[in-house]
Amino acid sequence: MKRWKVLIADDEMIIREGIKESVDWDQLNLNVVADAEDGEEALELAVEHQVDILLADLNMPIMNGLTLIKHLREELPNCKVIIITGHDEFSYAQEALRLSVVDYIIKPVETKELYRVLDEVCQKLMYLENRQQEIEQRSKQLERNVPLLRETFCLQWIKGELSEHEIREQLRFLQLPEVAPKWGGVLRWPEMDINQPLLTEQEKQSILFALEEHVKNEVSKKEAVVVRESITGCIYVCIWDEQDEEPFLTIEQHAEETLKIRIVQRMEAFHGNVSDIPSFMKRCKESLYIQNEVSQIVRGAERYMSTHFHESGLTLETIARELHVSSAYLSRLFKQQVGVSFVHALTKLRMKKAMQLLHSTDLTINEISQQVGYETQHYFSTAFKKVVGVTPNGYRKGKVASSNKS
Repeated sequence: MKRWKVLIADDEMIIREGIKESVDWDQLNLNVVADAEDGEEALELAVEHQVDILLADLNMPIMNGLTLIKHLREELPNCKVIIITGHDEFSYAQEALRLSVVDYIIKPVETKELYRVLDEVCQKLMYLENRQQEIEQRSKQLERNVPLLRETFCLQWIKGELSEHEIREQLRFLQLPEVAPKWGGVLRWPEMDINQPLLTEQEKQSILFALEEHVKNEVSKKEAVVVRESITGCIYVCIWDEQDEEPFLTIEQHAEETLKIRIVQRMEAFHGNVSDIPSFMKRCKESLYIQNEVSQIVRGAERYMSTHFHESGLTLETIARELHVSSAYLSRLFKQQVGVSFVHALTKLRMKKAMQLLHSTDLTINEISQQVGYETQHYFSTAFKKVVGVTPNGYRKGKVASSNKS
């Protein structure tokens, strides 16, 4: 058990020694660490020993008791002060009370009275220490529970169960940015709803849990919350940091290669207020049910394109062979369900990757052209200007100038 440290300050040695000898300090779990004959020395010793209790006379040389206590309040605000003095004037008592002195004892000191006061101070110190320990334990427990609390909050938020004031209050409490996320969306395993005799309900939940953990891992370095709705199996994602679509593509690949399932997802940049999140998530979720109707062939083509766009020889025929369908059929299906031609979609993907490389790397234009699937720099530059409106060099210079201004 902790022993509380005591300092005795009085200009008369006989008083100091008398106090030391009149109390059973061990019984009170107290330890007299030092004594001082003036206020200045007392202040130095109190700070040096970080005392818990100060017994001080008011009438001391160099620095009087009241001045000592004022300085002590700045250095050791939690130190408990007991005044022991021959001054019984009301003005002294008033000033002592203003300085949060715990008690005021008039000399000559009665041992029983001093013991009673010290015992009360010890009880108070013990109470405060226990309370501090409880606060620290609760703080640690809260810290451990923050991920779960965040998930519970986000589910309530997404379902529209909270007012804007409650949302911002919870964001602050859970140490999340008090603004709407920059990205959000939903992932879903469509086959979850299908009666699959080979999979038990527990096995389905295990697969969903593994998928949820993988999504959390993908965004672990971001300010983000990932939460799964147990009834529907939908996984909601809110990301407050800047984000590109690359991690979401790897999530699909992981699901297919490792978990052996096909997932659908809708991830978008979010531009709105915190109160708009429920309608945003609802729209994303509804789009997934429509998206599920999109042919697996088209999704297979999109996945293949996203991982092979850097190959200059990538064509519609290449992907058609990979998917075991005719190129004419794939071309028609792609245009019907995606809304643009295969060539247009591939070019758009390559330009997007090229812009990222121009902005974030020092690679030469020729090196970038090769990394996004163009055999020559000239062909790449022509295609880039046609899609973006400026040459690759012009785009890079514009980004640099923009960064320098900011």
